[in-house]
Amino acid sequence: MRDLTRWQPWSELVTLRQGMDRLFEDSFLRPSLAWRVIPREGVIQLPVDIYSTEDKVVIRAAVPGVDPDDVEITIEGDTLTIKGETKAPEDVDYICQEHCYGPFARTFTLNVPIQIDKATAEFENGVLTLTLPKAEEVKPKTIKIKAK
Repeated sequence: MRDLTRWQPWSELVTLRQGMDRLFEDSFLRPSLAWRVIPREGVIQLPVDIYSTEDKVVIRAAVPGVDPDDVEITIEGDTLTIKGETKAPEDVDYICQEHCYGPFARTFTLNVPIQIDKATAEFENGVLTLTLPKAEEVKPKTIKIKAK
């Protein structure tokens, strides 16, 4: 015979104070949440800044504590992927742990054609900077008018 459990809906309600406390904790007290974990994939989503100038697209990704040799950058067609892994120190008993460890990945669709052979990647102070020159056909061109 199966055991029945009585449903008590009032016990599942959260008080307004508990809800507000959780909101403030998630918003202000946990800055490490910039590295969000994608639940289904178990992969950390890398925080990035992307901007475009007349002649290039620049992507800056914060990857503190990661060896540049452990980061993989691939471009296939108009898709750019940055992958890597942050490794936790071994044999450590944490008192407090707020950093995310594990694989990270981020994929972007580039909306402009780029010159892949002239792309550069630099790593300085935990920041990966990708510079992707735009293809000649998308750069703005100026046509001079000749007066007669």
